[in-house]
Amino acid sequence: MKNIGFIGLGNMGLPMSKNLVLSNFTVYGTDLNKKAEMSFHQAGGIIGVSIQKMVELCDVILTSLPSSNAVEEVFLGEKGLINLAKSGIVLIDTSTVAPELNFQIEAAARKKGIEFLAAPVSGGVIGAINRTLTFMVGGSKSTFDKVLPVLSTMGGNIFHVNERVDSGTNTKLINNLLIGFYTAGVSEALHLAKNSNLDLDKLFEMLNVSYGQSRIYERNYKSFIADENYEPGFSLKLLRKDLGFALDLAEKNNVELPMSKILFNLYVEADESGLGEKDMAVLYKKISEQKSTIL
Repeated sequence: MKNIGFIGLGNMGLPMSKNLVLSNFTVYGTDLNKKAEMSFHQAGGIIGVSIQKMVELCDVILTSLPSSNAVEEVFLGEKGLINLAKSGIVLIDTSTVAPELNFQIEAAARKKGIEFLAAPVSGGVIGAINRTLTFMVGGSKSTFDKVLPVLSTMGGNIFHVNERVDSGTNTKLINNLLIGFYTAGVSEALHLAKNSNLDLDKLFEMLNVSYGQSRIYERNYKSFIADENYEPGFSLKLLRKDLGFALDLAEKNNVELPMSKILFNLYVEADESGLGEKDMAVLYKKISEQKSTIL
């Protein structure tokens, strides 16, 4: 498995694909953003190859796409991977999508003898750059074993959840539900601290060695809030999307999540106020600018 295709060279896909190149795979990449393609090409990747040609050249094709609609089009569209690919190829989607879409793609792939894994990732852009991503993979264990050397070049924690193709996606949705809570908690806690005349840098130093420490606190504060820089690593609108999928999963399983519904509405409000394209840490800015409703 030396020839790899990569569709989607965005914030996550670009460093992931570059790491495949650095691991001596022959990698064909494509993205709607030509600047991203050029960056990939400068790292040694091959561009200018259509999806139709890619399925002929590659043993494995990975996708990293921003929405369920994009994934559906790339896999199930008239000129998509399933229609164009032949049996024997392995397709791996690292995007976070609705679990139902995992099943649709798997069913379509099986009819053509194509192997498919749903393998969402966690770890952010830094994890993608440093090869420390966590892969949560759902689908055939034999297919997982086959592509493990490929996944291991991009991540440090590779998990096969189980044979259900949606199992990795469900794990990722639970992960991001927790991220949603952590981000809101950090935002409200720092808002309270600032209005209590506490030095936020010193507060971080103390809480980082206390039970209030968390990786999201460190990420959101050190990389975004402290510098008042909210250029996205993981945008608020993407977190809103994933929280919506998590609530859909809860409804499908007849699980009531009252606090999660309140949390989701907070992200909807922040997104609709124009903050959706900023990093999720911008929720702190939204909360800090709200006027008190306490009489």
